[in-house]
Amino acid sequence: MHGPASSGWLLVALCAATGAYCLARMRSGAEGQRSAAGGEALMGFGMAAMAVPAAVFTPPSWAWPVYAAVFGAAGVHALWAARAGAHHLHHLVGAAAMVYMSLVMAGSPAHAHGRGGSGVPLLTGALLLYFAGYVLLTGVRLVPVAAVAGSGGSAGWGDRPELARACRLSMGIAMVAMLLTL
Repeated sequence: MHGPASSGWLLVALCAATGAYCLARMRSGAEGQRSAAGGEALMGFGMAAMAVPAAVFTPPSWAWPVYAAVFGAAGVHALWAARAGAHHLHHLVGAAAMVYMSLVMAGSPAHAHGRGGSGVPLLTGALLLYFAGYVLLTGVRLVPVAAVAGSGGSAGWGDRPELARACRLSMGIAMVAMLLTL
């Protein structure tokens, strides 16, 4: 998952900032916001940890199965939560992509970060198509966002739909970048 160090650090910063914002969104007054924000925070911090350049830190061999287990549990939670809303299906696909990347990294020889060719091309391609489409759709939806109804323009950080969409857009872009280097 690791390419050049400079782009790796940019990806770490983007994902960590997104994860931090999602933690702030967990303080929202809306239950739906809090629920989605928790999964997105986990995804942001997990992606940040996976994107740390290998020249700086190579995770021990036991870390990849732990990532797979954590995101597998997040996927089960997203599947359960999908009964209430379609957005959780996206969380399920994201968690499945993280499990897939973790398993590929665990199975790669000496954890060959960024050397490519270690994943299943058809599955990697399908995930790339999904996340590229998600990025385009989220980008289009980001443009016309209006102020939160009844907020009088003073919505808290956790209740700003345009920031939540920008957060999701940045994580989608990061996922595309990580899948491209797989």
